[in-house]
Amino acid sequence: MTMSEIITSYWEAFAKEHGLDLACPDAWAFGYGAEMADRLGALVVDGVKTASCAAHCVHEIEGERIPEVGEYNIVLDGKNEPLVIIRYTEVELVKMNEVSQDFARSEGEGDLSYEYWYDAHVRFFTSELEQFGLTFTPDLLLVCQRFEVVHIS
Repeated sequence: MTMSEIITSYWEAFAKEHGLDLACPDAWAFGYGAEMADRLGALVVDGVKTASCAAHCVHEIEGERIPEVGEYNIVLDGKNEPLVIIRYTEVELVKMNEVSQDFARSEGEGDLSYEYWYDAHVRFFTSELEQFGLTFTPDLLLVCQRFEVVHIS
């Protein structure tokens, strides 16, 4: 079975069990690389990570639509295998330097402090934006997403 078939089968079993008549949602892994996908995915499974953010400009460049409240996604592990199904509970556009301490803590990373979150995200977005020939600025517009885990594989 291909990875795409495994993901589709995983979704179809969940959808059938919950009476959902929805196509297979987007499936993706957090960050870049297997180690980051596994580390952040484990935080989601453990209930520590209940939010994430992405650069709005990268959504635009890649033609990726903004998630909507109530929408499901499948989070993959470092091997691109289904880890959990999440459902978005809140989606908003916020400048990076205006992200709240509460949101930063809900991302579940490091010591859960705003300072850790901000420094880690400056590094992440600086690296990500460089790939597109863009420069990080503190007022970078983010797509901030809160979610709940609805199924763990």
